[in-house]
Amino acid sequence: MSHPSRDLAGLTVKGSPEEHLVAQIDFERLPRHIAIIMDGNGRWARTRNLPRVAGHRAGIAAVRDVVEASARLGFQVLTLYAFSVENWKRPDTEIVALMGLLKHYLRLELKTLLRNNIRFHVIGQRDRLSPDIRDELQMAEARTRGNTGMIFNIALSYGGRAEIVDAARRAIREGCDPDTLDETTFASFLYTAGQPDPDLMIRTSGEMRVSNFLLWQIAYAEIWVTETLWPDFRRRHLLEAVVAYQKRDRRYGGIKPSPVALGAK
Repeated sequence: MSHPSRDLAGLTVKGSPEEHLVAQIDFERLPRHIAIIMDGNGRWARTRNLPRVAGHRAGIAAVRDVVEASARLGFQVLTLYAFSVENWKRPDTEIVALMGLLKHYLRLELKTLLRNNIRFHVIGQRDRLSPDIRDELQMAEARTRGNTGMIFNIALSYGGRAEIVDAARRAIREGCDPDTLDETTFASFLYTAGQPDPDLMIRTSGEMRVSNFLLWQIAYAEIWVTETLWPDFRRRHLLEAVVAYQKRDRRYGGIKPSPVALGAK
């Protein structure tokens, strides 16, 4: 995957917290792939004595801001966890409302995706989605397929365990020799085949769990949790996460050599 381009014009306002955060970022060490668990819509609505769907509706503004900011900053991949396989257990009225909001977002934001050279991609068990939703998703994927900028994955009817099982089934169907099957080959059967694994996983609303999200891919991801509820999440919070990420020492299970071992005086 080629090095992404970035367009910082209009990303910040002079003297704003966002401008201060952007100044701290090393653009040569950006996370290639950021994954976000968008949590807190229901809590946001409840604290305002509103129905849950109002929280989901408010969350669309956060999606819009984060997707555009991510593309402008130059991330290669952004994955948002929109609807899990467990979410099918929710009341039918809430599911219908969520799917309606999804269709509304795609129709409203397709021009923005095209303008920002974003390639839209769906990961998950899409056969469980209704035909009209599948058609809408396929249309957005087709319209943006020629874009060469950031890949925007939306995880719908998604579960990390289900993805691994689906990958194993595909490997078996394609006749992979179990004695020679390695991690690289197995990863080629995942929904995210060909994409870099997440370097940074963000979770909103303060919850400290991964919720069956990209279980294979986040093996070495840095995790950043904010108390901010998803409807209130904006590019400032995204920038805070990137700044925090760049201050960490990523060892991938190894041990950082001591100054003595490196021959330092």
